[in-house]
Amino acid sequence: MSRNQTTAGAVMALALVLAACSGGASEESPQTITLMAHDSFAGGVTSATFASFTQETGVEVKVIAAGDAGLLVNQAILTKDNPLADVLFGVDDTFLSRALDEEIFLIHKAKDINRVAPGLVDRKHRVTPIDFGDVCINYDKSWFESTKLVVPDDLDDLRANLYASHLTVEHPATSSPGLAFVLATIYEFGEEGWLDYWADLREAGVNVATDWNSAYYGDFSRYGGQSSMVVSYASSPPAEVIFAAEPTDTAPTGVIEAGCYRQVEYAGILAGTDYPEVAAKLVDFMLSVEFQERIPLAWFVFPANQDAELPQEFVDYAIVPEDPARFSASHIAENRDRWINEWIVVMEG
Repeated sequence: MSRNQTTAGAVMALALVLAACSGGASEESPQTITLMAHDSFAGGVTSATFASFTQETGVEVKVIAAGDAGLLVNQAILTKDNPLADVLFGVDDTFLSRALDEEIFLIHKAKDINRVAPGLVDRKHRVTPIDFGDVCINYDKSWFESTKLVVPDDLDDLRANLYASHLTVEHPATSSPGLAFVLATIYEFGEEGWLDYWADLREAGVNVATDWNSAYYGDFSRYGGQSSMVVSYASSPPAEVIFAAEPTDTAPTGVIEAGCYRQVEYAGILAGTDYPEVAAKLVDFMLSVEFQERIPLAWFVFPANQDAELPQEFVDYAIVPEDPARFSASHIAENRDRWINEWIVVMEG
């Protein structure tokens, strides 16, 4: 081989290396991309949910359920060096800082992010807001009608055994609505009073469930349980109307607006994915009007994209609290672990 041929070969090899390092070659498109989500989201996915995404990209979306939002985040952190999925959905602002501190997400500015209210957006674009909802106490209307009891309209009312013993809350370490309700009590009673409030609830017989599904479908009197009140969502009543065994134009459950806490749910590209470009397309699709308009009737929360229209059932039956509690993600990050540990000491001894 001549000197010129050797030099030319070296230049060619160097050019290929530089092209690869600069991202000149695009990733190979996979047949399937995996979305890890909380159980409630996974349960609402149908064959139609991501059909148009697959039609457009040729990529199937596999959804794996990972428990409630708290468990979802914990699992994503534990597996961050070898992630179970390409995209994570369902981390909310109560657990968001934990995920961000662990740097499990890639930065991605979603295509329609300018259609989202600024207060919901992560300024560094590590995650993308997909929906929001208000965690509130729901009550069984028929139970209150049969007992002739007045529906409580203040958190202080729940201190009484008459009410606390008929209330189920979720554990804040494993459930995002459970943590959201704890935050609502901190917002209401302050650092000086919230633990006394929970001590009163425990003394009065409040019930604690592991997660939302167990609380709502296991402990709520609406579904044969012993609790006439349960921590759920302000948008749960429309679900009761839509899925009622007999057609009805009246929701069988109501919402107690005192003690509501607003949550925002986010999607993020997991840092260990082999397919960041396709993962970004999936996040963009989830913020598109097409997907956003599926959200209310599939998962009974509100779409983050302000261009998405609400279904009539949401207009008629969903409650939007006037002044829900909300803390910044940074404030939650600074105090969350302490708050949870203090709650455990009070509630579990």
